[in-house]
Amino acid sequence: MNRMSDVEGLEVIDLWVKVGDKLILKGVNLKLPKGEFHALVGPNGAGKSTLAMTIAGHPAYKVVRGDILLDGESIKDLDPEERAKRGLAVLFQHPPELEGVRVAELFEKLREMYGGEKLEDLLKLVGLPGDIAFRYVNVGFSGGERKRFDLARIIAMKPKIVIMDEPDSGVDMESVKRIAEGIKKLLDMGAGVLVITHYRNILKYITPKMVHVMIDGRIVKSGGPELLEIIEAKGFSGVVA
Repeated sequence: MNRMSDVEGLEVIDLWVKVGDKLILKGVNLKLPKGEFHALVGPNGAGKSTLAMTIAGHPAYKVVRGDILLDGESIKDLDPEERAKRGLAVLFQHPPELEGVRVAELFEKLREMYGGEKLEDLLKLVGLPGDIAFRYVNVGFSGGERKRFDLARIIAMKPKIVIMDEPDSGVDMESVKRIAEGIKKLLDMGAGVLVITHYRNILKYITPKMVHVMIDGRIVKSGGPELLEIIEAKGFSGVVA
């Protein structure tokens, strides 16, 4: 059953999700108001990326029960394109290559759809050279270039809610700093941002208001950034002891 809510931003309600025959998410509840920066952490296999893919609307991730709301309205049954139109943006671990589509062409389309800043300004913000505009999207890009570029794409979309799946994995520290600056830009624009991470690299440059800990398909603890210190000292078991 679709629900309604007065939360401005993202709300995940009692979400149960299967991939194939395997149940991965087992009753996830999470709120991400607009303008807030939250982090989602947990061990490998906890279901963090499954949550990101489900919110994005990937068809391989089947919602068994629960709902996903954006500004109080269900998006659970919408396709990914419609979710994006409603203001949802997702940065994936491995942004895809788009052979035959040049960076400048993609951003011209984004400007037609969303308005916003010029390509050269966005590339400068994320620390990419101007001549990348003439290259095909993500073709031959390094890991850091891909994620910086995808961040520029997301900023161009003027989203309400942004989900970032491990933006600090497989990139150098300069890219991590640039990504942190991009997150600050999104927050200044009024977006809510959820970063999913195994590491604390990105969180050294920007402090989350809330930290959510996921273990075995459930969020077992939510609290302030002090949870990160507990995890660093005692491991994930320290937050549920």
